[in-house]
Amino acid sequence: MNTVVVSAKGATRWRRGHPWIYRSDVLTTARTPAGPVRVTDRAGRFLGQALYSPASEIRLRLLTREEEPLDAAWWRSRVEAAAARRAGLMPETTAYRVVHAESDGLPSLIVDHYGDIVVAQVLSAGLEAVRPLVLQAIQDLLHPRGVLLRNDATVRRHEGLPLEIVEVAGSVPAIIEVREGGIRHLVSPREGQKTGAFLDQRENRLLVGRLAQGDALDVFTYQGLFALHAAARCPRVLAVDSSAAALALARRNAELNRCGNVEWREANGFDVLRTLEREGATFGTIVLDPPAFAKQKGAVPRALAGYKEINLRAMRLLAPGGVLFTASCSFHVSRAAFLDMLADAAADSGRRVALECVTGQSSDHPELLTVPETGYLKGAVLRAFA
Repeated sequence: MNTVVVSAKGATRWRRGHPWIYRSDVLTTARTPAGPVRVTDRAGRFLGQALYSPASEIRLRLLTREEEPLDAAWWRSRVEAAAARRAGLMPETTAYRVVHAESDGLPSLIVDHYGDIVVAQVLSAGLEAVRPLVLQAIQDLLHPRGVLLRNDATVRRHEGLPLEIVEVAGSVPAIIEVREGGIRHLVSPREGQKTGAFLDQRENRLLVGRLAQGDALDVFTYQGLFALHAAARCPRVLAVDSSAAALALARRNAELNRCGNVEWREANGFDVLRTLEREGATFGTIVLDPPAFAKQKGAVPRALAGYKEINLRAMRLLAPGGVLFTASCSFHVSRAAFLDMLADAAADSGRRVALECVTGQSSDHPELLTVPETGYLKGAVLRAFA
């Protein structure tokens, strides 16, 4: 195995619990190929073993601090430990994340479980070099009917890797039916967002299903899952999205659950909120789950302005005692900034709005305290007192 030497700053980063070492802290200049490497400091002291990506700004991703063989058994043990942490999710849900990359000690690897199908992502050149071992571990432990690689995430370009969607084992259908609590829904593993669905919001959707009351409004509904959970308790639901394709699958999900009390409206969410406010409409339950407004750090001020606008209008649309679930999946918008924005919106709304709880991503997407990049989703349950 090749050895890579890193600076004291890089070594300290590992000691403080972050698994990445950047290009500027890699001192060796030899042409080391992508894949697992030994890592030492200047004095030759062993620091660990990592995945090395020669074209990436993130050159090293820590695998283990031990000198141990990174063979097929090692990869199986890591995937097995990750799967064991999700054992309690079945049978309530048949769609969940099995491996959440760095959070599970398997950097740049995503493994999602949809019924008897696995959809995975290999997101670094270092991991790509050991892809056969990773795929064998997945098949040995999860026994899927089919495995699909959704290697179309743009981060692969920074690794010098091609974008591809490839079936690597068995047979993967175009549409998969899964269960989430009391509802069933369809997933498109090749065309859906991420690996086919937003699994990170599952526990928040179940929460909304328990809290929903009165008429409901679901803005940025995508494929309608928040709306369907709310529809089990609400007499009427208005679900809004600008994507005709997403709403087509939402309607199929409604038919699958024999749900006839949802109006699906193709429209811009901002425009609908403005119109409903002008009309004096009120709702007992509102869900705001927009796409990421800030994909780069420089976009944060504009993103916060957008978040404030939709939340301010939603607060004004809430009936007395009504519940608003609101979320942001923008990594660059911190929890503190998100809550400050909500406080500003509440002040401008003229309403007394209480914060009932702050939420994050589902438990199968664990967020490590020392690795902020493993967490990005933040949410809040708010209630209008008057």
